[in-house]
Amino acid sequence: MTPPSSLTGDSAVLRLDTDGPLTVLTMDSPPMNLFDEGMWAAWADAVAHLAAYPPRALLVRAEGRVVSAGVDVRVFDELADEDAASFWEGRLATVRALEALPCPTVFAAHSLTLTAAFELALACDLIVATPQARFGLVERKIAFTPAMGGTQRLAERAGPSRARELVMTGDLYRGSVLADWGVVNAVFPPETFRADVHAYALRLANGPTRAHAATKHLVRRFLAGGTAAADAAVPATAAEVTATSDHRRAVKAFLADGPEHTTVYEGR
Repeated sequence: MTPPSSLTGDSAVLRLDTDGPLTVLTMDSPPMNLFDEGMWAAWADAVAHLAAYPPRALLVRAEGRVVSAGVDVRVFDELADEDAASFWEGRLATVRALEALPCPTVFAAHSLTLTAAFELALACDLIVATPQARFGLVERKIAFTPAMGGTQRLAERAGPSRARELVMTGDLYRGSVLADWGVVNAVFPPETFRADVHAYALRLANGPTRAHAATKHLVRRFLAGGTAAADAAVPATAAEVTATSDHRRAVKAFLADGPEHTTVYEGR
């Protein structure tokens, strides 16, 4: 399905492209990829389109010197007190819709990734970065706190103590440090970063889509209710995957050719 016109063309601040089964979402609003009304509107359009027409995997990346310098501070200056709750509810809805996509999602950070961009990264399944990339939830500089779910999603990945540290200090942390914390999943060198992350995401896109969706579902159940809640969902989830043609064909290929079989998955 063709993406909305707001997500195509050279003038789009957020652009949707495809490489076979992989969809690539690129922020391209020089020089800082700031989150202003236009960027947020584009993200809402993009996530709505992806929810309606899920790809087999999604790669989120950015053009330019920085991934994003975060929220345009003028947004805070113009936001009336009585509108704040609904404003942030709308932004959080975009984060949650991204998180709920039934496909692997990868956020690639080659450099500075602040506030809203970092919070969107934390809503993706996997974060990849260069060792030198810097991440921060720096809302303390305007006496604020992350309002797009970043604090709690950071706590899920790194624990509550690390989440409090990062948010309360407002310091910047390199990709190599966040990899040690379990926030960043993979680190690639700057020289080959773009090619490496594309290959990383394309591998997921070429994988067993329905099985990946089941994995995401069980992790969400665990986060919501612990091991018991995830266990309760396993039989029905496993039965759904058992019925997929990808699973059936992969089992036959494994038996015929061994674990290194070359089954081409179709997402069914």
